[in-house]
Amino acid sequence: MARSAKPDTNTPALPATYEEALAELEQLVGRMESGALPLDQLSTSYARGAQLLQFCRTRLEAVEQQVKLLEDGQLKRWDEA
Repeated sequence: MARSAKPDTNTPALPATYEEALAELEQLVGRMESGALPLDQLSTSYARGAQLLQFCRTRLEAVEQQVKLLEDGQLKRWDEA
């Protein structure tokens, strides 16, 4: 029987808003670009950045769907899209 992977309890929770995620992502990129991060932190930072980027993309896609619905004369909450 295959063992299921345990969730990583060291991974920080995703931010509550797009703006918070974007701010964290910008700070993370700045630290990575500075070249001051050790290799192991660089790897962890890259993984967190990918997570934040996916979160932002998902939020943007939801808002884009809401705009499309509004253009069609239908109103639907963005988090239901």
